[in-house]
Amino acid sequence: MMGENGVLLQLKRVSQQYGSGERRFTAVEDVNLTLGEGEFVALLGPSGCGKSTLLRIITGLQAATSGEILYRQRPLRGVNPYATIVFQTFALFPWLTVLENVAIALKVKGVPADLRATRAIDALDRVGLDGFENAYPRELSGGMRQKVGFARAIVTEPELLCLDEPFSALDVLSAETLRGELLELWTGGQIPTKAILMVSHNIEEAVFMADRIVVMDKNPGRIIANLPVNLPHPRQRKAVEFQNVVDQVYATLAGQTQPEYLELGTAPGEPGRTRRLPQVAIPDLAALLEYLSDLPGNRTDIYRLADELNLNSDTLLSLVETAELLGFATIARGDITLTSLGETFAEASILARKEIFATCIRRLPIFKWLLAMLRAAERRQLDWNVVQTALELEFPPQEAEAQMDTMVNWGRYAEILAYNDDNTMLYLESGATSSN
Repeated sequence: MMGENGVLLQLKRVSQQYGSGERRFTAVEDVNLTLGEGEFVALLGPSGCGKSTLLRIITGLQAATSGEILYRQRPLRGVNPYATIVFQTFALFPWLTVLENVAIALKVKGVPADLRATRAIDALDRVGLDGFENAYPRELSGGMRQKVGFARAIVTEPELLCLDEPFSALDVLSAETLRGELLELWTGGQIPTKAILMVSHNIEEAVFMADRIVVMDKNPGRIIANLPVNLPHPRQRKAVEFQNVVDQVYATLAGQTQPEYLELGTAPGEPGRTRRLPQVAIPDLAALLEYLSDLPGNRTDIYRLADELNLNSDTLLSLVETAELLGFATIARGDITLTSLGETFAEASILARKEIFATCIRRLPIFKWLLAMLRAAERRQLDWNVVQTALELEFPPQEAEAQMDTMVNWGRYAEILAYNDDNTMLYLESGATSSN
């Protein structure tokens, strides 16, 4: 039965939370999303914004905490029988042949044994793997193994094909080839799928493939924009129109530099939002600032940096976020501009950079919180696990550990903190005892 106006999927105020009590964390919050027949939609956003969580909810692999999921106007309960998913890892059974790996999806669906082989061979033929039916996964390249995953997904003729970063585990050339081949199947009508929903953190990939990009942000995960991609296929990455869309997406994700009280957030345990520290290495940040300092006006379009610095969009946006957070750069309308402090850092000596960096991170509420805890502790030292447990009141355990890693790495560079891995103790450096 056709959904009203060709609508396949609707998410209404969907939220997902984990944990309980004080350790309750919101992965996605109040997400509203509609997907219609004939659409190729990309869910795009930074790591940790809940993209994959939404995909699992849509396919019925996970139940939402609250909200409504409708498929063709009917509430979805349990596994979605009209959808299938391709994961970033190949998830093939190594003891089965290529043909058997594809046919097993039909067995699960209850297709009679005498029909499975014929349909599996047809699916393999569509993805260009005819001749490899009797090979085992170990005999195939990464790209070919992922093709088996695609064949297994389309052999059941799903109405909705969900892709969870399906190209991220492949080398650059294999990924590019597979993107083109999937688009050929989709635009040529060679698969019966009525809509594709792809999770990605790669901006250029999303612009290259999708008709619409749903942009998400994190803390908590939420939709912040719906951007149409009105470009004909095949798309040319170097075309001005393509680059304009990429620039628009970067501008949406990078946002605008906010007033300091909003930009820095609050300390753990205080009302408001505790700002997560991006996971970036200081040498990478320094390289970005040095590059910007050599540009006319110390500014450029953020999207240009991806190619010029050979960075993926996720890494680049994390570096941009860090530069903004520390006061080294400002962001406006997709442009990044070095501040006078950022220029000073870029031109400073090694020791002077450490001093500047130390001054900057002391301003951050999460660092103020950690330094205050250490000053109040006996011998100005704390066990790593004690601090992480305190952070787990703000963040999920995995994120709390990542925040600890970042604080220790940044604190060591700034010569504010020391850490002994043998006894897992975190110390204040002697020069960091001041409350300033």
